[in-house]
Amino acid sequence: MRKRIILLLSIFILASVSCGPYSFSGKALKGIDTVAVPLFENQTTRYGIREELTEEITDAIIEDNTLKVVNIRNADSALRGVITEYRHECYTFDGSGNCNEYICRIFVNLVFEDLEKKESIWEEVNLEGYGIYSATNDTEEDGIQSAIDKLSRDILDKLVKGW
Repeated sequence: MRKRIILLLSIFILASVSCGPYSFSGKALKGIDTVAVPLFENQTTRYGIREELTEEITDAIIEDNTLKVVNIRNADSALRGVITEYRHECYTFDGSGNCNEYICRIFVNLVFEDLEKKESIWEEVNLEGYGIYSATNDTEEDGIQSAIDKLSRDILDKLVKGW
């Protein structure tokens, strides 16, 4: 019985020590407390997409509360983006060859930079966000919004989690 207690206590101590320094916070961003999110550039013909995406990402950062969103003049860092491509395609077909679902795809290039050190922290090329919507019940705007939602979640994860 005594050996079992010692074994369990040892396992508990080892588990506590090995998991101790791990964190889900944005501490991977040493020295970065504030971020500016300038309006993304839009290289597509889809009007309004850059405003929607920039606003959604900014709102996600504010809600997450790891970094404070500030003006570029007061920021430690900046998240810059370029929307490089927008695609709207049929995703699934019914038995008659008609489109059942559409997919909207948005591709962005990102640079997260340390403004004080004047260097890139990370870059991402062709990050894709997509949204699938019903041809009969939804609109292309619904697909675009789903793509923007996915992109903003993925960008926020990359920005604050540091994996």
